[in-house]
Amino acid sequence: MNEKRAAQRHRVFKGGRITFEGRNIACTVRNMSISGAAIDLDGLVVLPSSFMLSIERDHFVRNCRAVWRSDKRIGLAFLQSSATV
Repeated sequence: MNEKRAAQRHRVFKGGRITFEGRNIACTVRNMSISGAAIDLDGLVVLPSSFMLSIERDHFVRNCRAVWRSDKRIGLAFLQSSATV
């Protein structure tokens, strides 16, 4: 398999939230790196070009965009303007 990621991701299993346009949707973060993550959603959600991913227990907040999607799993890239709370 041809690896296209800029940084190696590490498996995790954390509750998260994606936020956009006044919506707040629960997700499960399945893997992470310094440049992105993969999340699982309970259902299909149409996402805007950018949105926030947060993991409350880690005080983690990043602005991101979807780069791929497979059923309920979405691959995210963190945007440069991201900030940690």
